[in-house]
Amino acid sequence: MRIDVLGVVRALRDDGSTVDLGGPRHREVLARLVAADGRTVTTDTLVDDLWADPPARAVGALRTFVAALRRALEPDRPPRTPPRLIVTDGPGYALRLPRDDVDVQRFEDALARARRSPDTVAGLTAALAGWRGPAYADVTGSVWAQRERTRLEELRLEAVELRARILLDAGEGADLVAELGAHVAEHPWREPAWELLARALYRAGRRADALATLRRARTMLVDQLGLDPGAGLRRLETDILNGSVPSEGTEAGWGGPGVRLGPRTTVDLARTLAPAGGDALVRSRRDRLAAIRAAQRTGDLFLTARIIGAYDVPALWSRADDPEQSRAVVTAAERTLAGLGPDGPADLRARLLATVAVESRTADLAEGELVRARQAARQAEELAREVADPALLAFALNGVFLQSFTRPGLAAVRDRTGVEILDVATRHELATFAVLGRLIRLQSASAVGDLDAAAAHADAADRLAAATEAPLVPVLTGWFRARAAAARSTEPGGPTAATVAAQYRTAEEALQAAGMPGLHRGLFPLALLGLRLLHDRPAPTDPYLDWGPYRPWATPLLLLARDRGEEARAALAALPAPPHDHMQEALWCLTARAAVRLGEPGIAAEAAAALRDARAEDAGAASGMLTLGPVARYLAEAEECAAAG
Repeated sequence: MRIDVLGVVRALRDDGSTVDLGGPRHREVLARLVAADGRTVTTDTLVDDLWADPPARAVGALRTFVAALRRALEPDRPPRTPPRLIVTDGPGYALRLPRDDVDVQRFEDALARARRSPDTVAGLTAALAGWRGPAYADVTGSVWAQRERTRLEELRLEAVELRARILLDAGEGADLVAELGAHVAEHPWREPAWELLARALYRAGRRADALATLRRARTMLVDQLGLDPGAGLRRLETDILNGSVPSEGTEAGWGGPGVRLGPRTTVDLARTLAPAGGDALVRSRRDRLAAIRAAQRTGDLFLTARIIGAYDVPALWSRADDPEQSRAVVTAAERTLAGLGPDGPADLRARLLATVAVESRTADLAEGELVRARQAARQAEELAREVADPALLAFALNGVFLQSFTRPGLAAVRDRTGVEILDVATRHELATFAVLGRLIRLQSASAVGDLDAAAAHADAADRLAAATEAPLVPVLTGWFRARAAAARSTEPGGPTAATVAAQYRTAEEALQAAGMPGLHRGLFPLALLGLRLLHDRPAPTDPYLDWGPYRPWATPLLLLARDRGEEARAALAALPAPPHDHMQEALWCLTARAAVRLGEPGIAAEAAAALRDARAEDAGAASGMLTLGPVARYLAEAEECAAAG
């Protein structure tokens, strides 16, 4: 019989077949006995560990679970013969299995041997290969299991690094580069991991890459985490520069038994990296999530809250670049908030709530998620005002802005938020939030067709970007200037539609390299469609255009442009309501235009009802990046169609 807990809990017979252990409670009882490492676990302890609020007959239920496990693990045991595996011992139970037959004990023994003798590294390699996932992976919601998972994960990380160190010290390990690269990416705070990766690169003949790795380590530790690199990293860099092969492992700064993982000073994650866009933006998001996961593994709620809340990078767009990652950050923030409780430090709670609001981009959410995100934004703002921290207030107001797309026609509301962000940021020298304030005001002025005011904000944002080295900003303001040219193309003496299309194409080329897929996908085709609508021309039919998330609302007009009326009618009937984002007015106007063209008064009436509060705005212009023309034009057509029906 063999029992494995490094992954989901399972028992295997000698022939490799799996034992049916029963339900979740049965597996948890067995897992809890494994965690005791051969020691007796009292009945009272088992009851407390299995139930947060034990039922009246908890002891009886426990005995039933134990009896069922005994039958499953020893099916051939004769009646009235004492069990050999799960034994009754005084006031409780104990698991009696050789240590080699329990994967977690086999792993711990292999690690202990490798610490004493490098010659046993092969056993450590085999033990690491036995991990199938997080320890006790299917035992969820139990404090004891979470505690064990955290402890064993620390041991696993130590084992990965110890194995690599032994191999490198022995003159091997050039083939460790990929493994250690992944290890560093997932655990960027572990200083020994950076050292080992650099040594492996050097061993593989990649001296320049080894030095680049050490410099990236310095950036991570000093600039982002507030740590000074340890003597080992500094010595290794000198050795590599001097061309001397590092042959002996340096003392680990972190890791090892009894050493707590985590930064030793305050955290400043990626505030400077993210606004640079491109690879820096992608890398900062990736490193941020790795840092959050590393903090969670420490079990320290306050550390986790600081790490999550430290990424107060301004956000402008209502659609996430990486929705899955955003959901992971929101889940971590909400879990940490629940752990801190309502009496937790107000500044930490405000940062977590603001993170929920900022990461819960409205275009990607269901209605229930939208409600929670808006509540988080309001609560973050209230707490930030109480704490009286200007940077925290600016971050909280960023969340308020992103949650202000509840319906069409709210440009004036968003502008008020932009005014306050800009005021706070200017008075307290928060340069990146000053840029955000300018861009929000640019969008708001664009939404109401005030192109002069919007242009002034664009110019001011460009000046701030030049001073703060934020190259994403000119990409966005370049789009605004194309949007303004589109509006002027309908006026006497204005640019031609072809000239505007070329401006949009140039802006799109810059945006594609900016690392913002949530923004650029579908934007260029939508801009071309808006330009054609401004000039009363049919939709563009180029099959290579990537409409991204806007395809459903463009499809009826695309089909009409190909004279496929019945398909267009079916596509119109299937349209959902537009998401609550920067483009909602534009998408409602596309719906209205298709309904008018197809003579669908019911859908036209629905679109008209949605657009009435936005009658003074320009469709799509809330983005500051494109326009379909005045909403009033589409509204009048829709109301006329609805009345005729």
